[in-house]
Amino acid sequence: MKTRFLFPYWCKYLGIVCFVVHIPIVLFQKQLGFDFSEASKAAGFWGSYHLFYMVTTLLMLTGLVLFAFSKEKIEDEQIAQLRMDSLQWAVYLSYILLIISLALTTNKRDAKDIMHLNVWVPLVIFIVLFRWKMFRNSRYTKEDAI
Repeated sequence: MKTRFLFPYWCKYLGIVCFVVHIPIVLFQKQLGFDFSEASKAAGFWGSYHLFYMVTTLLMLTGLVLFAFSKEKIEDEQIAQLRMDSLQWAVYLSYILLIISLALTTNKRDAKDIMHLNVWVPLVIFIVLFRWKMFRNSRYTKEDAI
């Protein structure tokens, strides 16, 4: 995997900040004054509901992408291989989950929600797999050094 397309190391922290800022905004949207009625949901593209949804989704996705595809402090061939393997497995797993969930779906609304989930699920799976492999790799190298 070519590392020239990765973000600089400091972008990892920017991604964490974007994602962490996104969480309380979504969780406490009613307390923050973003209580959406059916009229605002039906207002269309420039309605407050759609703009809130777009801003929070972009904030979350930007944070996940920056965190997932930022360089490590030491970026070598082994980390590049771990990154590529994790990305490959994340794509496999996310498509398996997508196929299973679409096969078990009974109405259009659920299918639409599943397709929206498929935007960020591969990123989350990739991050979890890559971090787990990095953790296991660092644990093995420490044991080998002893």
